[in-house]
Amino acid sequence: MLDRRMQILLDRRRYEKVTRLARRRGIPTAAVIREAIDQLADEDEWEERRRAIEAILAAEPIEVPSDPKDLRRELDEARGRFPR
Repeated sequence: MLDRRMQILLDRRRYEKVTRLARRRGIPTAAVIREAIDQLADEDEWEERRRAIEAILAAEPIEVPSDPKDLRRELDEARGRFPR
């Protein structure tokens, strides 16, 4: 449901691009702008995930306890929690 209103100012070039695209696709210009916002936000989220994955893959290997209880304790301690 659309429940927020926003006013934007565009220069002639951008306005013509948006209206031309809207006409070609048979949708309102506001829909074109909403789609562009969604696409930009999705790309930003994927870029953030990509950087996180790269950081994980670049990290030095660490020793992992063989007993899952020891691993849980270490993780809880690292997060500042007490063991359950």
